[in-house]
Amino acid sequence: MVKYLLGFFLIFSLLQAQKIDILEEVQVSENPLTAKIKSFLDAETYRENSEFVNVIFDPDTAFYENERVDSVKVVQTLKENGLLKLFFAKPSELKLNFKTSGTPLFFVKIMGDTLRNIGYYRYVTTASNLDASEFTWNIALTSEYATDPLVLEQELQKSGCKIIDIERNSAYEWTYVIDMDKGFLDIEVLDPREESSLKRAAYAHWLNVSKIKMLSISSSRRNSWYPYISYYDASLHLLKVIRKDKIYHHIKLNIPQNAKYMKIADLYTMKNIRDELSLEPSGTK
Repeated sequence: MVKYLLGFFLIFSLLQAQKIDILEEVQVSENPLTAKIKSFLDAETYRENSEFVNVIFDPDTAFYENERVDSVKVVQTLKENGLLKLFFAKPSELKLNFKTSGTPLFFVKIMGDTLRNIGYYRYVTTASNLDASEFTWNIALTSEYATDPLVLEQELQKSGCKIIDIERNSAYEWTYVIDMDKGFLDIEVLDPREESSLKRAAYAHWLNVSKIKMLSISSSRRNSWYPYISYYDASLHLLKVIRKDKIYHHIKLNIPQNAKYMKIADLYTMKNIRDELSLEPSGTK
């Protein structure tokens, strides 16, 4: 009888010890919001401001969207309260990684325009990868500060995109997960009732031609324009290319039915277009 009692107490003690271990593990485990906050701050900053952090992130339910941490709102709160450090002691290499489930070419175009709009002109692609679930595009540049996630978010919104997650891999490397399901190019939409013009530019001109059937382009006599025109669908798949190896001062184009975007450039160099190009759209799709 004594042996049975001893065995029972031994088993009971082991079960209680396991229960305590499990409870301690649950108590030590951080919630996703706390883990995300810590990922944006260095250990010393978090330790010195932990009580303040608890105050500014109360209630924590306000920092979740669709059951996941709203990274942009977390960054915004940290920045508004002076806790997020983005500046470097000296110009350094900054690495930016972008992930999406969208079309690679379309995504790179949107991101390229977005980066240029926030002042990033000189960067190099360090890697890109496409698998069954996502496309990853990695770039590097020299900068005095890390990209402001709020500025990037505001610019992406102009193209119908949004940031759904942010990771601070280190002070000099950040990863952004971008939702571009509703993405579009933030460019001029040609209207058949309105004429317009394209000013001299270093880069090719992009236009939204989803509303028109035809387009007449007149080139100033000061130009030596060799037309190089491309049409794309809504996902930026190439539909048609027009190349002219002679100078044109006027050209009339029939827009493909399924074309949404159009790129106007010069066959050799944009420097050939010294003056504006006048556009006269017509017909409604």
